Amino acid sequence: MTHSARLQAALTAAARAAELIRGSYRRNLAVRSKADGSPVTEADVAAEAAIREILLARYPGDGFYGEESDAVRLDAEHLWIVDPIDGTKSFVRRYPMFSTQIALMRDGRLVAGVSCAPVYGETAWAEEGAGAFMDGDKLAVSSIATIEEATVSTGNLRSLAGGPRWAAFGRLVARLDRIRGFGDFLHYHLLAAGKLEAVVESDIGILDIAALTVIVEQAGGRVTDLEGAPIGLQSKSILASNGRLHDTILEALRG
Repeated sequence: MTHSARLQAALTAAARAAELIRGSYRRNLAVRSKADGSPVTEADVAAEAAIREILLARYPGDGFYGEESDAVRLDAEHLWIVDPIDGTKSFVRRYPMFSTQIALMRDGRLVAGVSCAPVYGETAWAEEGAGAFMDGDKLAVSSIATIEEATVSTGNLRSLAGGPRWAAFGRLVARLDRIRGFGDFLHYHLLAAGKLEAVVESDIGILDIAALTVIVEQAGGRVTDLEGAPIGLQSKSILASNGRLHDTILEALRG
């Protein structure tokens, strides 16, 4: 299997971050709160520093937008979008539902992504025009085309419950075959592998979903925000689906 040089750089950086994260897992690391109230540990900072060093050493003219360090060259042709530990709360509470997310945006379009869950034990990656893969196996979304047969997974239900879509979401849930809440990287990996049909999340940011957007799309799915707009740097919500059910779910959420 061949990768572009930039995707290979992202895979190398993710592997290095995974080593650091596994070495820190289940240790009593100090946890501090950032200005937005979210937690951060020395593992987050060290993993991002390692990723940044690898990527910018190879591509010094690229931009970098990370969770734990100052952004540089946001207007660069190639912009790396990095969350070293997406799911720090899970990391701190010692369960393996966290991942390293590395995406590449070229001229404003997401074109490559790596999602590495170092303790859970799987890595997914994708590149525009080359498909999506999980640990070497090609990924493909499901062919289910009716709501009544569909499984949908959700995250950040608290913000959804406090918003205008809650009643419509409840009516959608009543029609589904199954509703789940796998959360974080996992429900996107399952979606890309054809094991569920859609993911609905509100109150997210591009760092959480950039790489996963590429993976789902290259597995044959479709990804927008909950208004139906393309995913971009300012996105705050997401509907990722197998494509066949996307418009149906968007319409259902509009109530």
